[in-house]
Amino acid sequence: MTAAFVFTVATAGQLDAARRLSVERDVPMLVALAEAVLVPLPQLLEQLGEQLGCAVLGLSELQALQPAFDLVPFPECTQRGLLVARGARELLVLGDPFDATAEDWALHRCRQAGVVPEVVLALPSDLQACLMQQERALRAMDGFEGAQAVQVDDDVAAVITLASISDDTSPVVKLVNSTIYDALKLQASDIHLECDASGLRVLYRIDGVLVQITEVQSQEMAEQAVSRIKVMAELDIAERRIPQDGRFKVRINGREIDFRVSVMPSIFGEDAVLRLLDRQSLTEEAKALRLDHLGLDADAIRAVRRLAAKPHGMLLVTGPTGSGKTTTLYAAITEIHTGRDKIVTIEDPVEYRLPRVLQIPVNEKKGLTFARGLRSILRHDPDKIMVGEIRDDETAQIAVQAALTGHLVFTTVHANSVFDVLGRFLHMGVDAYSFAAALNGILAQRLVRINCTYCADSAAPDATALADAGLLREQVAGWTFKVGTGCSHCRGAGFKGRKAVTEVLVLDDELREMIAAQAPVTALRALARQRGMRPLRDAAMQLVARGETTLEEVERVTG
Repeated sequence: MTAAFVFTVATAGQLDAARRLSVERDVPMLVALAEAVLVPLPQLLEQLGEQLGCAVLGLSELQALQPAFDLVPFPECTQRGLLVARGARELLVLGDPFDATAEDWALHRCRQAGVVPEVVLALPSDLQACLMQQERALRAMDGFEGAQAVQVDDDVAAVITLASISDDTSPVVKLVNSTIYDALKLQASDIHLECDASGLRVLYRIDGVLVQITEVQSQEMAEQAVSRIKVMAELDIAERRIPQDGRFKVRINGREIDFRVSVMPSIFGEDAVLRLLDRQSLTEEAKALRLDHLGLDADAIRAVRRLAAKPHGMLLVTGPTGSGKTTTLYAAITEIHTGRDKIVTIEDPVEYRLPRVLQIPVNEKKGLTFARGLRSILRHDPDKIMVGEIRDDETAQIAVQAALTGHLVFTTVHANSVFDVLGRFLHMGVDAYSFAAALNGILAQRLVRINCTYCADSAAPDATALADAGLLREQVAGWTFKVGTGCSHCRGAGFKGRKAVTEVLVLDDELREMIAAQAPVTALRALARQRGMRPLRDAAMQLVARGETTLEEVERVTG
């Protein structure tokens, strides 16, 4: 944008002087140029606007705009000094017309969402005042205004006040606070702060996929942002050579959000990952949590309900991290909880809060591990037990013994399929006969992203895509293929939300005999198919046939 007017508003010497001043003082090039040519900033902006054919908006006009933070999130606006807004038409407001990188990035982001905005200019101070006003309005609307910190015990994560971004002049605090706020708005599950040779990248995990949100071209800012996170999590900011784990809380008008922090050293400094857990939201969800609310198909729901209603034995749920295993178990427990049975859970951490259920958080620093807690639970006269995850030999042995001695045990384990679970337990030293006798059934689960309902359109896959998926054209003759093209509702991703796909193995006497005899997995799989078990991939393909997701997404999730 700048090439057309550089030599009409300043000489080459003035332009060089402005560039040096911009770097030395860390101010926008527009502000530095106004000082170099001795022209008032508003007057210079008007001249640039005339030469570029761009309108110049005043503060009142900016405040009347409706920001499109779904297109360009708040952290990007504050970091890059711009704003995308909606009205009679879409506008891209620039606080510095010399920042071609920010302009090109914003235009590319908008075009990905199918929006071509008109470029307009504004004074940097007016744009900043507008962003501050919008930030306060959003926080007040969401209950983020007036957050108060509270005192907690030393062994509980510290509670941090998420102050208004405009209340602190530190750019590092503004960056961290706005990143946290935007992640909560977008319902991200994780925040990734990645350092490289150029600075810092901020990514959110949304619907199980990482999405880059902003990039800070400053190694110093990257180090300070990670240090800020370490201070909030009460970690050692001087230690940069070993991994560190911590946590902190934000309590805002009764709404409590937990953050689990992992800091890892890298060749460029340190990377940080923050896991978000909104307890109030999860507690509200738990009140109405049922299996049919998770998007499971009817056959899977019937099978899980039948397994959860048994008087004793073990129900195992398996899948990768973040596949919704714990949520499925909670839904099953909620459905069978009548108040007549004693239900005890041990988890790391306690995610959902269930009424009239004893929930125990693992605290390894204090010596409360899954194995030790499970032993104590068995002395507490429970009827049903939930073990958040089986990680070691001792926990596996105790869980199997509990299932054999009249308790109903719900638990999870990391494995790729229902048949891989068998090998995991045998590898952990569990006797094959005891495991087969204790086990009622196994549920394998994945989460598949669903096409955005606003932008999904018919799009038949080509022959190569079908061949890669192992499908023939005649097999998919009646299928409804759809693909999300990307819009403002899905932030250009084409997907909005996720749905669980499952495979359920319900054990009978013949399957138990084969497991106890350690029969080959191929023989077990063949018998399970005869008993009506539908593989997880087939369940995912049913979503493709109905146009709910894509072949590429099924390949990504199920392989």
